[in-house]
Amino acid sequence: MPEKIRVLIVDDQALIRTGIATLLARKPDIEVVGQAGNGAEALAQVDALDPDVVLMDLQMPGMDGIEATRRLTAVARRPVVLILTTFRDDEHILQGLAAGARGYLLKDMDHRSLAEAVRTVAAGGALLHPEITAQLLPYLGKLVPAQPDPARELDPSGPDRLALLTERERRILGMLAHGLTNQEISDQLTISIGTVKNHISSILSKLAVRDRTQAALWARQHGL
Repeated sequence: MPEKIRVLIVDDQALIRTGIATLLARKPDIEVVGQAGNGAEALAQVDALDPDVVLMDLQMPGMDGIEATRRLTAVARRPVVLILTTFRDDEHILQGLAAGARGYLLKDMDHRSLAEAVRTVAAGGALLHPEITAQLLPYLGKLVPAQPDPARELDPSGPDRLALLTERERRILGMLAHGLTNQEISDQLTISIGTVKNHISSILSKLAVRDRTQAALWARQHGL
């Protein structure tokens, strides 16, 4: 039997911590190993409990989630930090990701999507809440140089790679570009999550990108 994903929940509100723990406890492959009320407690709990994933709130007394995330990700690859918060402004999002978080989620998401996000980052992936993805894409688009790169214009790799995708893979790539989770793609296409993951792995391979976030940006750049 595969080992469960060990999760530490960090939030200054005990009721929220308990609610999240109760929801995740229903998942057979996830185990909540501890809780913390602020960043300092989170660092101590990580040392004591060795979680795989830390669900990190941002606004907390004492050490906040940004600083705790920065300290955790500066010393080791494990655990990965998945921000779970109510803040959706650009400043908090960019600070959280710059601190090293592998994902940024909003607390209004359902328990199935939350569990899938935990699985995604535990497996080495990255994930943003759909609203956050849509919010960041225009911002990232501004990072593209105003002057076109002649070498890039002559490089046919974009159309060539797109031609490698099946019709189903193109549709899933479009869904990734809109920030849909694996569960949401599964529900819309009425296919299993395992099948969705297989399609996404194929897409990443054919596009030669590292993760679903890069795939989403690739799709936007090529008009999907």
